[in-house]
Amino acid sequence: MSAKHATPRIVGREEWERAHAELLVREKAHTRAGDALAAERRRLPMTPVEPVKVMGPGGPIALHDVFEGRSMLLVYFFMWNKGAPHHKQCPGCTHSQAAMNSSVCAYLAERDVSYAVFSAGAMDEIVAYRDFMGWKTPWYSTANAGEAMRTREGGDLRCYLRDGDQVYQTYETKWRGIEVMLPTLQLLDLTPYGRQETWEDSPAGWPQVKAGSWWRRDGRPVAQWTRTTKAVEQA
Repeated sequence: MSAKHATPRIVGREEWERAHAELLVREKAHTRAGDALAAERRRLPMTPVEPVKVMGPGGPIALHDVFEGRSMLLVYFFMWNKGAPHHKQCPGCTHSQAAMNSSVCAYLAERDVSYAVFSAGAMDEIVAYRDFMGWKTPWYSTANAGEAMRTREGGDLRCYLRDGDQVYQTYETKWRGIEVMLPTLQLLDLTPYGRQETWEDSPAGWPQVKAGSWWRRDGRPVAQWTRTTKAVEQA
């Protein structure tokens, strides 16, 4: 066989259909469990956020104006390496933003949701990176926004609700909770080798590397290779 690694066992179509049907029962249960969690999430209380301003390309802007007139706001906090060149910026956060294109944001807007990216970096650095990547989503600097906008350095996803000028935080997630922003991982979960990471429960002989180690290629976050062919200079 041409595969470089061990492969699933080979069976006839009838046996495959039976195994797939058994798995489908569990997949449907998983979907329903997710629906139940989402229902509980919609019933979470909310907490007020103190008035705060972030820095946009045009200067300081109040948090309630980041909503762009909508009632809900999703914010991803992009981990920032201050003063670092593009190839030294966070590969995980870059991965998370790669799928957040204008079409996704347009569909969110149809449900009265705005999307923005916050980062503790300087505004000129943030804009330079966003433009280098060709992203159109609004980015803001929280460098001087105080405790209300502070996170564990980045990689968090928060949801806010606006009532007039008063903003409330309704939800927050991090770590694997942001996988909803990484369709690459969801699609890999459907393939026979999965994400190919060492934490996964896979059969012997399956290819596996350290989690997230493949998010860089030749010194750059993988998504950067869609924007440049310039090799990274080695120190």
